[in-house]
Amino acid sequence: MSGMRPTGKLHLGHLLGALENWVALQDKYDCFYMVADWHALLSEYARPGPVKGFIRECVADWLSLGLSPEKSTIFLQSSVKEHAELHLIFSMFTPLPWLERCPTYKEQLQEIKGRDLLTYGFLGYPVLQAADILAYRAEFVPVGKDQLPHLELTREIARRFNKLYGSVFPEPQAILTSAPKLLGLDNRKMSKSYGNFIALSDSPGEIKKKVLSMITDPRRVRRGDPGHPEVCNVYSYHTLFNPDKIADVEEGCRTAARGCTECKELLSAVLTEMLAPVRKERQFWLKGKRIDEVLEEGGRRARSAAGQTLNLVHRKWGW
Repeated sequence: MSGMRPTGKLHLGHLLGALENWVALQDKYDCFYMVADWHALLSEYARPGPVKGFIRECVADWLSLGLSPEKSTIFLQSSVKEHAELHLIFSMFTPLPWLERCPTYKEQLQEIKGRDLLTYGFLGYPVLQAADILAYRAEFVPVGKDQLPHLELTREIARRFNKLYGSVFPEPQAILTSAPKLLGLDNRKMSKSYGNFIALSDSPGEIKKKVLSMITDPRRVRRGDPGHPEVCNVYSYHTLFNPDKIADVEEGCRTAARGCTECKELLSAVLTEMLAPVRKERQFWLKGKRIDEVLEEGGRRARSAAGQTLNLVHRKWGW
């Protein structure tokens, strides 16, 4: 079980950090992949309109990269009301200190600017996240190391319910993603909030413009100066997306045989070629009602699975 918030365009960080792993996992497990629109509204409640538009964009990227509606259950969180009911039940016995100690809560308060996030809903989003996972009695959750505290909170909530009312929920385990760290174009953390990313749906022109804006080796002032690829963000992108030519890229940098602009143009060409089939697939999925049909069928399957869990919860809870 995993999900993404539809708060903006998906980018290369999502590709490396989650989507490549999701595609591989669907051949090994019964996977539920959720468009987390309620989670998006926890920060975007004052401007909910754009969230709806990003739902289709998000699913189009998933499908274009190889997620299969036949292999996986792809659904919209808000179409499965069992999530909200289970969230309410969990909130009745989840201690407030469990939420206040969550490290990513304070981090996101600092990172997300221009929004009042000192709300009941935003503080309690890990409880909703636990409901998302446990509604399907998920055994495994693909996460990065920074999300482990959230998953541990889910296990604590599962343990507390099982102790109070009887065994219903497994304690889901992490499938750690080993994705390399990808910085934003400005060398900061890649984030939708910063807008410092290359989107999976960007056109060739947009890709080139963004790559040419990237920060390179600050010590390489003139074209003839030898470079230091180990401190250059453009080089780090080459290592990830152009590994077959990395020796040539490194030599060209260290010997000044290739200038920074030339190196960026090479990276732009590599990324443009890599994303070309994704853009073509997106056009297919965005036509007509294909995505609506995927979400409708996925929602039906998700409601069936979550409904079975809620029936067990009510029997154990005695209410």
